[in-house]
Amino acid sequence: MKKLVEHYCEMPPPIRPILWRLWHHILNRLDADYSNIFLNYGYASPNGEFKDLVLAPHDEPNRYGIQLYHHATRGASLQNKSVLEVGCGRGGGASFLARYHQPKEYIAMDISERLMAYCTQFHQAPGLSFICGSAMHLPFNADRFDAVVNIESARCYPDTGAFFQEVYRVLKPGGHFFFTDMIQNKDVESVHAMLQKPGFSILQQKDIRENVVRALQLDTEARRRVIKERAPTWLQQSLYEFAGVEGSNRFNVFSSNEMQYRSYILQKPNKLP
Repeated sequence: MKKLVEHYCEMPPPIRPILWRLWHHILNRLDADYSNIFLNYGYASPNGEFKDLVLAPHDEPNRYGIQLYHHATRGASLQNKSVLEVGCGRGGGASFLARYHQPKEYIAMDISERLMAYCTQFHQAPGLSFICGSAMHLPFNADRFDAVVNIESARCYPDTGAFFQEVYRVLKPGGHFFFTDMIQNKDVESVHAMLQKPGFSILQQKDIRENVVRALQLDTEARRRVIKERAPTWLQQSLYEFAGVEGSNRFNVFSSNEMQYRSYILQKPNKLP
């Protein structure tokens, strides 16, 4: 099991969704009350980058996961906008952006019906809703959204290029795509090509690997504690790998720069007059 988790990103794309569903089924069994609403690796900075991000007390324990969303949508005004998040997981990021950025509507989507039912009950914010759907076939009309968010999820899809095409289709002209994920060094150029093929302009791109590593270092103790409390001994090493705790293979490939973690702000061009 641990080897599968370690080399997940190197698996053929058609196999990844199957493994992803299996792994999340295991996680949901271990965390039946969904006490962990963020599963991303987080974002931290040594220079106090987000010192002005004031969080409510109940959000503070999830600061590193929240900061990844805050970084991904940096400088963007989502107020009164129509926003779609694809691959929202347990909905923590969707809840944060809906509550703190006040979009007109925030539709968060994932492939698990059970997970979306939980999110609908647990997360409450004006304009926030959760639906079940496929990233390969977004169930929306063209030119529907002002912004699309995708955080640490696209690597699991069987056809990432098809997903990027779908994002381009549902965005309004001038709309923004906030995309953040881990990418193997050898795949960076092909990912750039897939992003540009539909017609996106890359406004900003950054390798935030060092920020992710720092977040994992700061959060390792808490992640280990939760795993020890909830998981049987035989599964703990696999969960440490999934969680990217310090000393895991996933942590090491980031810290040694064998894999990048990139964030992009892209834009669908406005229609010609």
